[in-house]
Amino acid sequence: MTYHSRKTYSIINLPALVSNYHHIANLAPQSETIAIIKANAYGHGAIEVAKILSSHAPALGVAFIDEAIELRKAGITLPILITEGPLSYEDFSVALQQNFWLMLHTPEQVDWLGQQSPSYTGKLWLKVDTGMNRLGIMPDEVDIILAKLTNEQLQSLVLCTHFSSSEEIDNPKTLLQIKQFERINQKHGYKKSLANSAGILNWPASHGDYNRLGIALYGATPIPAKPSQVKLAPVKLTPVMTLQSTIIALRELSVGESVGYGEIWQAKRPSRIATIAIGYADGYPRNAKNGTPVWINGQLAPMAGRVSMDMITIDVTDLAQVKIGDTVELWGENLAIETVAEYMNTINYELLTRISARVPKKYIF
Repeated sequence: MTYHSRKTYSIINLPALVSNYHHIANLAPQSETIAIIKANAYGHGAIEVAKILSSHAPALGVAFIDEAIELRKAGITLPILITEGPLSYEDFSVALQQNFWLMLHTPEQVDWLGQQSPSYTGKLWLKVDTGMNRLGIMPDEVDIILAKLTNEQLQSLVLCTHFSSSEEIDNPKTLLQIKQFERINQKHGYKKSLANSAGILNWPASHGDYNRLGIALYGATPIPAKPSQVKLAPVKLTPVMTLQSTIIALRELSVGESVGYGEIWQAKRPSRIATIAIGYADGYPRNAKNGTPVWINGQLAPMAGRVSMDMITIDVTDLAQVKIGDTVELWGENLAIETVAEYMNTINYELLTRISARVPKKYIF
């Protein structure tokens, strides 16, 4: 039986997802745009997202093989790029059987590849570290690594890298990374992949044979909300997730009375407080500050008091008509997730991916 007494939902707009995909893919028409759906499609539900994108994207991307196997079990047949590559020797046989593309980024992974018998015939990517200093073969090791691959492996190889600061258009680091990568690849001439979401939007020079579209696919911007960080590419993104709950209680407070744990908010005037059915157990961060906005009946209203495990409290004194059962938007169509993230000293990526399993998803098809 599917029954939800608590009306707290993550509403996922799949037509908006498809629209975002094509808007951004059209910025790089010479590239193939891979849809990155790691971390349960950034909290949106990897299986449903994969199903809807299967007729649009040439391939999908996840972080590790376990995520890809779940997609195969659900009937997804598109090629799937494993961005962390093989985490064990045995991963190669699974990848070959399931048509996973493995991204190699350490000499140890290349050694596992060389030990495969017969020689591995699946599609391979090789990541080069151009300054992220996280994963990737060092530039001066590329020739050594390539010499260990068979001719068949080299024929379909994709050379790739990852940007550390592509969301900052006035940061010269990305251009340096592009130039370093191009110097390496000009020597070999393999297919290439550089651009993430911010790369696609900000750095046309980074558009490769494959681009890797992540956060922007979901209608969330990878660009910081600063006046100097103006997107070079005009594109309208539609939020795919709307996090929604309801008012479950209303209370009148006198001047000086406090709300919630720790008494971090006190009424400076006669106030009306609404209690909302969502809390940190649902993934709404406990460090949300007083004043963090929510959207109620076409107006913004500020948080008052500390986030609890199951509830938050909102100052609705200035809202004309509020009643128990009214819908509250925590972020989404009317309230940008980036605005909310600023009040929590975090980023839209984290808010999207931390929504817990006890918040049901409602899909709009």
